[in-house]
Amino acid sequence: MVSRLREKYQKEVVPALMKKFGYKNIMQVPKLEKVVINMGLGEAVTNAKAIDAAVNDLMAITGQRPVVTRAKRSIAAFKVRAGMAIGCKVTLRGRRMYDFVDKLFNVALPRVRDFRGVAPDSFDGRGNFTLGIREQLIFPEIEYDKIDRVRGMDITFVTTAGTDEEARELLRELGMPFRAG
Repeated sequence: MVSRLREKYQKEVVPALMKKFGYKNIMQVPKLEKVVINMGLGEAVTNAKAIDAAVNDLMAITGQRPVVTRAKRSIAAFKVRAGMAIGCKVTLRGRRMYDFVDKLFNVALPRVRDFRGVAPDSFDGRGNFTLGIREQLIFPEIEYDKIDRVRGMDITFVTTAGTDEEARELLRELGMPFRAG
């Protein structure tokens, strides 16, 4: 069974991008390679249970178990020691990636308070886009009564596009609600 967004990519997005950018081969068309969801937890230094709660939230949202990220160096000013758990992340590829992106664009982002669209200038110069979300409550899997603290996350869309303009058009065609202007 093919994901709804992947089907849209193959039937609508590829022909539209080939026409707009003048690609001669389908393999030149940029595609979504992976989506990385990262939750940094500064509170984990004092509260060890924060990591468990964040891992459970991220697992509910993505359907995949997150990897706990650890500090590479000790930083005395932040009371961080090397090897201390300070966050968690998930890398999604294939069907899970398309299902998550579909859910993000059509269900989660419209639930953000005062949402006017995503800022179109968060590209890194190599065709990758990073989106910051302030609270995990926008996802339907998270129950408001069962969370201990509101946490934010960074969602990075890694594409095969060579330029930011190609990546912006790819994400726009997939349904990313970019802000006008």
